[in-house]
Amino acid sequence: MTARNSDVILERMMALHPKVIDLTLDRMFRILAALGNPQDNLPTIVHVAGTNGKGSTQAMIRAGLEAAGKTVHAYTSPHLARFHERIRLAGELIAEDVLTAVLDECYAANGGESITYFEITTAAALLAFSRVPADYTLLEVGLGGRLDATNVTDKVALSVVTPVSLDHQQFLGETLPEIAGEKAGIIKRGVPCVVGPQEDAALEVIERVAERQGAPLMVYGQHWHVGVEAGRMVFQDERGLLDLPLPNLPGPHQVMNAGAALAALRHFGMDEAACEAAVTRAYWPARMQRLREGPLVEAAGRAELWLDGGHNPAAGEALAAYFAGAGGRPLHLICGMLNTKDVKGYMRPLAPHVASLHAVSIPGEKATLTAAETAEAARAAGIDAVEAESVAAALEDIVARHPDARVLICGSLYLAGAILRQNG
Repeated sequence: MTARNSDVILERMMALHPKVIDLTLDRMFRILAALGNPQDNLPTIVHVAGTNGKGSTQAMIRAGLEAAGKTVHAYTSPHLARFHERIRLAGELIAEDVLTAVLDECYAANGGESITYFEITTAAALLAFSRVPADYTLLEVGLGGRLDATNVTDKVALSVVTPVSLDHQQFLGETLPEIAGEKAGIIKRGVPCVVGPQEDAALEVIERVAERQGAPLMVYGQHWHVGVEAGRMVFQDERGLLDLPLPNLPGPHQVMNAGAALAALRHFGMDEAACEAAVTRAYWPARMQRLREGPLVEAAGRAELWLDGGHNPAAGEALAAYFAGAGGRPLHLICGMLNTKDVKGYMRPLAPHVASLHAVSIPGEKATLTAAETAEAARAAGIDAVEAESVAAALEDIVARHPDARVLICGSLYLAGAILRQNG
C-alpha cells in the first residue's frame, strides 16, 4: 500500500469534529469500548506529561530501555514529516499497511459520531499497541494531562511530569498552578511519579495531587539530583551516583530532561549501561537539531544551520541558555509562529543573543502569524527583524550578508516539520 491510503483516512477523520481541540474523555471511552478497550491490554505503561521536555525525556527513556534489550511501543505528537512518526510498534515506526488497517477499524467503530482527530488517532495507536507484544509502552500526553486522550487507563506503572510552564492557557488555565493541576491529572492512585524541575507554584500543586492519590513522588532536588561537573553529567539518587557523558541532545535543559529519564530507568532497575545509552543514543528531531545535509544545508554554504520546534517562553529561555554558551558565530533567526503562542514571551530571552531575525509565515497552516506580525513582535522584543517570503529566501539573504553565520530556523513544530519535508 502507499502512504496515500492512510493520508486519505486521516483527512476524512479531520472532518469528524468542528474543533481541533475539545478536552473531554467521553468520546475516547466510547470509541475504546467499541474497540474492546485496547487501553487495558498494553505492556507496562509509562505516561509522560509536561509543558517542555516530555518528548526528549521519552526519547531518552526509550533509548535506555532498548539498550537493555527491551522492546518498546512509543506514542508521541505532533508528527513532523509523516503521521507514522507518532506510533512506534516494538521500536519500529508503524508500517503503512498496519496504520491503514487500524485507522479504518477506528473509523468504522466510531460510527460517524463526533470525535476529534487527536482522539481517534490516539485510539488507533492504542489499538495497534494492544496487538503487538512489547515490554513497555511510552505514552506522551498531547495537551494538558487530566483530559488528554492518552489518559484513559489506570494500568500505568510510572508517571513522569517534566517542567511545567505557561502554554496553551486558552485550554489549560491562565495561571501556573491551574496548568500544573491539569498536567498532574495523569498521576494515578498509588502509582509512582517522577517529577522534573518545577517552579514552586507548580510543585505545590503536583505534590498536593500526589498526596491525594497516595502516589509516591521522585522529585528533582529531593529524591534525585543532576548536574554538570568537569564536562560530565552527574546523576545521584538513593541508589547511588552515575558519572555519565553529557546528553547527545544539545542544550543545558537536556541535562534536566536526562535526569528525569534516568530516574525513570532506575525505577525499573536498569543498569548503568542502559542509563548511559539513554543520554548518548536518544534521537529527537527538531529539538536543537543541527542540519548537516540536504538542499537547505547546501544553500547555507559555510553557515551553520540549526532547527528547533520550541514555541513558548520556556523554550525561548532554553535556546537562549544554549546559544549564550555556544560562542563564535553570530546567531540569525528564521522564525515562524502560530497565532496561539506568546510570541513576545518566546522572543524576549533570545533578544540579547540574536543579530537578526527573518520572519516567515508557516506554509499550509491556517493559524500561522503573518511574517509581518512575527517581525513586529520581534522588534517589540528588541530584535532587528525583517520579513521574508520563505525560509529559502530568508536563508539566501542571511548567507549573502553573513556567509559564516549560525542560522536557527525556529518558532513552531509545524514550521520544523515543513523544513524536514523540504530538506529531506
